[in-house]
Amino acid sequence: MADTAGVSDFDVGFLVGLLIGEGHFGGDGRQPQVSLRMHTRRESLFLWIDSHFPGGRLYGPYEHSGRSYYQWMARGKYLHSVIVPLLDRHLSPARDEYAWRRYVDMKERYGL
Repeated sequence: MADTAGVSDFDVGFLVGLLIGEGHFGGDGRQPQVSLRMHTRRESLFLWIDSHFPGGRLYGPYEHSGRSYYQWMARGKYLHSVIVPLLDRHLSPARDEYAWRRYVDMKERYGL
């Protein structure tokens, strides 16, 4: 696994927990992506993610339909080489059946 030097096991677990609870496992029809979208009041959390997992991309803040939010996304090489191995190692049906199923569906749909 690449690009997690200096990231603690706690930090990895924290990100995985956020993705399980709040993340989206899907894609745009051409490529898979893992995304996390939350209110702008979580700005410090997104800045932490961006600094600890810099291969993803932080978007926002956005204003849409009365909502203010940031979105962090992992796609391409970073998704394949860093995020998928982290999720493969830490996400299981025993921990969260629903999130695990969404993740497996994304992997099957995009041939990961």
